[in-house]
Amino acid sequence: MINIRRPGKGPLLCLASITFMTTIAIAQTAQTTPAFGPSNPFYAPSTLPFHAPPFDKIKDTDYQSAIEAGMAQQLEEIRVIADNSAPPTFENTLVAMEKSGRLLQRASLALEAVTGANTNPTLQKAEENLAPKLAAHNDAIYLNSRLFARVQTVYNRRESLHLDPEAARLLEIVYKKFIHAGANLSDADKAKLKKLNEEESTLSNAFKNKLLAATKSAAFSTTDKSALVGLTDAEIAAAAEAAKDRNQSGYVIPLQNTTQQPSLTSLSNRATRQSLFGDSWTRSERGGDSDTRATIARLAQLRTEKARLLGFPNYAAWKLEDQMAKTPEAALKFMDDLVPPATANARSEAKEIQAVIDDQHAAFQLEPWDWNFYAEQVRKAKYDLDESQVRPYFELNNVLENGVFYAANQLYGLTFKERHDIPVYQPDVRLFDVYDADGKPLALFYCDYFKRDNKNGGAWMSEFVPQSRVLGTLPVVYNVANLPKPAPGDPALISFTDVITMFHEFGHALHGMLSNTDYPTLSGTSVPRDFVEFPSQFNEHWATHPAVFQHYAKHYKTGEPMPADLAAKLEKARTFNQGYLLTELLAAAQLDMQWHTLPPGSPLEDVDVFEKQALEKQHIALREVPPRYRSSYFAHIWQNGYAAGYYAYLWSEMLDDSAYEWFVAHGGLNRANGDRFRQMVLSRGNTEDLAAMYRAWLGAEPTIQPMLKYRGLNGAQ
Repeated sequence: MINIRRPGKGPLLCLASITFMTTIAIAQTAQTTPAFGPSNPFYAPSTLPFHAPPFDKIKDTDYQSAIEAGMAQQLEEIRVIADNSAPPTFENTLVAMEKSGRLLQRASLALEAVTGANTNPTLQKAEENLAPKLAAHNDAIYLNSRLFARVQTVYNRRESLHLDPEAARLLEIVYKKFIHAGANLSDADKAKLKKLNEEESTLSNAFKNKLLAATKSAAFSTTDKSALVGLTDAEIAAAAEAAKDRNQSGYVIPLQNTTQQPSLTSLSNRATRQSLFGDSWTRSERGGDSDTRATIARLAQLRTEKARLLGFPNYAAWKLEDQMAKTPEAALKFMDDLVPPATANARSEAKEIQAVIDDQHAAFQLEPWDWNFYAEQVRKAKYDLDESQVRPYFELNNVLENGVFYAANQLYGLTFKERHDIPVYQPDVRLFDVYDADGKPLALFYCDYFKRDNKNGGAWMSEFVPQSRVLGTLPVVYNVANLPKPAPGDPALISFTDVITMFHEFGHALHGMLSNTDYPTLSGTSVPRDFVEFPSQFNEHWATHPAVFQHYAKHYKTGEPMPADLAAKLEKARTFNQGYLLTELLAAAQLDMQWHTLPPGSPLEDVDVFEKQALEKQHIALREVPPRYRSSYFAHIWQNGYAAGYYAYLWSEMLDDSAYEWFVAHGGLNRANGDRFRQMVLSRGNTEDLAAMYRAWLGAEPTIQPMLKYRGLNGAQ
């Protein structure tokens, strides 16, 4: 399972990592837990609509026994396939594999959801116990020589089988996945690979738990209300509520997943800003059990060992083999072309900010914790726009129903109806039926938007149930975010950045909801990393489309639409600070690629030294612009499957901005355009070559020019 998490394309956005579904890892021996039986809620498929998880019946202790039983059950299913005496065929091998592991899938997807969004020590322990078993489980299928021989036989006969295009694509994807996973290795090397995979899984899970604890404990706290000058009364009340939730006195500002923190835009006390930034910057580097540096140093090292074993010069070369970019060199070239315009604009922005500081006779040099505070002043001066002016027009529920849902209705004919009869895993979670244009049920959609200390940072999409005609299932998808929860009785007013996050994650949800494929391996968001962010980032554009914006940007008290002059200021300011935002994103992406192009045999790295040298090497070490994520809290690459793949957000941005240009040129927001996009892209999952799919829909190759245009960097040198 993969979490979809998103970095900032505009202002600060969510983490990456997405949540959605690819096929659950299959098959390895596991002892069935005696406690598993008919009383376990996962024992049989859910009888709820869409097979939604019965969270009112699931206990924390049910997950591990169900997953272990699911592994044992699937192992037997795989054994039957591998030992079948009949000649291998597409049906008795590939389709049979697609139908295996149903118990494991329903239990694993539910556990992934709750450990990401509503965890506790019992769930964390279950996850810790299961991580190495699931890694071994994955190896048992992809390193099973008898099973691979059957797949290979079918693959070698593919030209004579006259398979339909989707079946042919499944055969190609599965065969290459076996090769990629090491199916051609010797038995001795397979044994070595299994140990590396087990250790990697264990360390990745350890990183996740360390980071969650570190982020919670590093939250900024104070008993001095004057330290919070600049925050609104509602924000101060929320900080007091956060302290109360922790049984503390005073005020607490919980950390977001990114380096920069939203409150840094408003806090006028420089010492407070520096402390809050420092808490964020060092959250995972304070020694003790929550320090992640030794964990990630070993993760990076063992990934080099894995690359060598699989015959690649580095981990990135292995990882990108089945991505759109194909090679780390291509991904690095793509990023290197963006560094000059990004850093040139960031330096220009820094000069403007320093001028404001100097004009105020503050007598200090711009530091990272000053950037957002003074950038906001520059923005006000340039565009006469104050963040506090716009928040009253972005009430969370109104944005969801009259913005996010409305755009989906206008483009794809979807309608949404909230329901309260299906249990959820936490009281904040809302649930909606999704209907197609013809009134038929299409999907089930959960949304869980408010921050909690037991929730991973960022925002993501994933699935409880994948769409598949072979399995006879409709999609059950969810979005998770970390928006500030208001004090009781206050409206949930969010920033425009948060609005974009909601549209983004719902773009992933649409990719899952609109899937119309036979096989779960190819459905919905089961696509390469550097394509999967394309539908989500494309969906962001509708947040600013006039017809959609006017439908949801209404004052939470009066219902009046945002005044035209204020909306115009917001639009005019859209490209503000984009040099900074692109630079911080590129810095993180370059860090990721430098970690994962280490050659085999590399020693354990000193994380802090490596990070500094990596940024300098890529010419993106700007003192005032820290990377969006430091290595020590970079959950995307150590936890969420984006290793050597963080560049994908930028690659997908190239795709999505070129796509939006097509929509603009063909009439913009309408059903004809939406239905064409749905038919040719969103519904197709990974059923055809993605570069060819994109070209067929767009009618051309994507370029970086629209991307630079929408960031306001078109003329940058």
